[in-house]
Amino acid sequence: MNKLTVIAATLLALAPQAALADPGYYLVSVYENEGEKSIDFRYWNVKFPGHTETLWPEIGFGYGVTKRWYTEVYASYIGSSQDSLKLSTWNWQNDYLLTQGQYPFDLALHTNLFFNQGPGSGFALELGPALQTEIGRTQFNVNLIFERTFGAAEAQPTQLKYQWQVKYRYKPMFEFGLQGFGELGEWNHWSPKNYQSHRVGPMISGTYALGGKQALKYQLAVLYGSIYSVNGYMISTRIQYVF
Repeated sequence: MNKLTVIAATLLALAPQAALADPGYYLVSVYENEGEKSIDFRYWNVKFPGHTETLWPEIGFGYGVTKRWYTEVYASYIGSSQDSLKLSTWNWQNDYLLTQGQYPFDLALHTNLFFNQGPGSGFALELGPALQTEIGRTQFNVNLIFERTFGAAEAQPTQLKYQWQVKYRYKPMFEFGLQGFGELGEWNHWSPKNYQSHRVGPMISGTYALGGKQALKYQLAVLYGSIYSVNGYMISTRIQYVF
């Protein structure tokens, strides 16, 4: 049984357990933030018609170590509207800027280690490029993420996921656009089309300055489409207190 099947069965059963690595859905967008600290609250859910909603709240602490390097440690929980939340994974995210303005696009390397705390054992690694460019006030993001699990009972092939966003920066406090996420299956042997996942929907984001280096950043997206061959919707929310 490959990971796509494991996650699909888990989500459809809506049990208060995650697959080895929770497939968190937040757009990776890397920028220079040296010395910036943040308390990060993230929440996303999955809802299939006729089934109980599954919830994944996360909380963490991030720090801009240098102009190129951002790191964050966070805890991910899982539960449902009918069950209490349980710790699912500890996560260590590191993003590294590879370019700094010398090209008409920005390129970063995204990594994330997931340490499973639920049933089973092992850990998972996310790794991939994050690309960003702008035309006027419109910002474009495209990310490819490769994910591999280790230490599980069965060998897990490397999976390929993607993220994209088109956002219009109307004002610092209000930006709007579209986001998309998907899972294609094994990186070198994609799943049949009806077993892939593709979701898209509107998003808003913005920054509220609080004085000095302090600010509140928010992001909200409502996505609809296929989730491992089953249609459903997903809400993704992120709020950061920056200081």
